[in-house]
This record gives sequence, C-alpha cells and structure tokens, in this order.
Amino acid sequence: MKHEKRNKIIAYIVLTLFSVIMALPLFVIIFTSLKGDAEFVTRSASFFPKEWKFENYILAMQATHWGTYFKNSIIITLFAVGGSILVSLLAGYTFARLQFKGRDIIFILLLLGLMVPPQVTIIPQFIIMKSIPFFGGNNILGSGGTGWLDTYYALIIPQLAAPVGVFLARQFFQSFPKELDEAAYIDGTGYFGTFIRIYLPLSGPLIAAFGILKTVHVWNDFFNPLIYTNSPAMRTVQLGLKVFQGEFNIQYNLLMGSTLIISIPLIIMFFVFQKHFVQSLLSSAVKG
Repeated sequence: MKHEKRNKIIAYIVLTLFSVIMALPLFVIIFTSLKGDAEFVTRSASFFPKEWKFENYILAMQATHWGTYFKNSIIITLFAVGGSILVSLLAGYTFARLQFKGRDIIFILLLLGLMVPPQVTIIPQFIIMKSIPFFGGNNILGSGGTGWLDTYYALIIPQLAAPVGVFLARQFFQSFPKELDEAAYIDGTGYFGTFIRIYLPLSGPLIAAFGILKTVHVWNDFFNPLIYTNSPAMRTVQLGLKVFQGEFNIQYNLLMGSTLIISIPLIIMFFVFQKHFVQSLLSSAVKG
C-alpha cells in the first residue's frame, strides 16, 4: 500500500509540473495584457504588471471593428465546421461500410491530402476561386471578375474537405460489427437509411472530437482569410489582431488582451463538449 501511495504522489507531482508548464503561456498572456505601455519600453521587464491596467481590454475592443470580425468568424466557423462534419461522416461511412471497386486506392489518394502543406496548393486554389463562373462579375468562362474572392464561399467551401475527419470517421465506423448492416438490410433499410438511423446517432463522441479540432482550426485560421479577402468587411478576428502591429512598434498589452478575448469562445466550447471529447479519446484508446 505504501508503495502504491508513493507512486500516486509522484504521478500527481509530475502531472502538476506538466500542467503548470502547459498553463505558463496563458499566464504570460494574461499578465502581459494588464501591463501599461511604459513597461514595454524599459529594459527591466517583469513577469507581473507593475501597475494593473484592466482598462486595456476596453481599449483593445475599441481599437477596431471587432463586431464585424466576430460576425465573420462565427459565420465561417459554423458553416465550415458543420459542413465538414457532414461530409466527413458520409465519406468515412462510405469507406468503412460500403464495398466498391477501387475503394482502398481512393482512400489512399485522399490521405495524400494530409501530406501536402496548404501553402503548396494555395496558388492553384486561388486561381480556381477567382475563376468561378457567374460569381463576382465572371462570365460563363470564369473570367472578367473576382469569382469567390473576398466572399464567404472562399473561406467556407475549401474547409469542407477534411482528410483528417474522413480518416477519423472511417476508423470509427470500422469498429462496429457487420451484424448492424445485416440487420438493417433484413429490415429493408438502404445504405443512407442505415447511416441516418444507426450510425449517426452513435457518432456523438466522433462529432464532438472532430468538431472541436475543426473549430479550433477554422477559428484560428489566419492564412486563408489573408489570401482570399481584401476588404475590411470580410476580415476575421485573426486578421483583426494585425491592427496592434504597427510599422515600428507592437502594442503587446492590447494584442494579448484581444487574443485572450477571441479565445473565450473556444474555451467555452471545449468545456461544453469536454465529456464527449474525453469519451472519444478513451474509446479510441480501448479500440487501439
């Protein structure tokens, strides 16, 4: 018993140290956001603020059009995450439960998307977005206008393709016994009906886990909005942070305050779906 108790104490100490290390950047953000401007021009930097400036959060929110940026980020995130979950579940179910010629080859080709950095495909993707017919002043040949550039389409449609989500869904649906499909077939249920009535209700942990990962990715995306948008009305919260970076100086306190505020939706979402997320991780570990 003493040996077991000692191991638990050591484990708790190690976990506590790791927790402090992981939380340290968050404390740096909080304390930096509460510092005054004068503390960034002195050479004697301190971890804690010398003077607590809680009004920095108000100044940060008054610095630019955050209402527009939050609206854009919320719309893009909701549609991109929702559509990506639906596409990934359907594709994963198809690869896991349906038999058709070339299935494994197509799946391998799909996984190649995990190995290609987005920067490699950004130029051809930009050309495609600009050449969408009948959008942005384009003619039937996709020329003469801007296509989907500087619109929600350019920030939502590419996000629907998620090789990671398809991979996770395929692995999840493969874990179910074949008897489920056979029972549905005997009842006269087709492939889509089987997905809707049997597999979709069982996909709560998968949806929560992938939904959290996808939401964090889309909400924190800086690269795609920077490339595909050019008007202030289409900027997202990540582009809004650029307002605190000047040509010769950076307002670190306001920048950290804004960063903390725009992270609140992600923190709330994680705590809401934490139970399902942990359940998904535990079920994956047991299956593995």
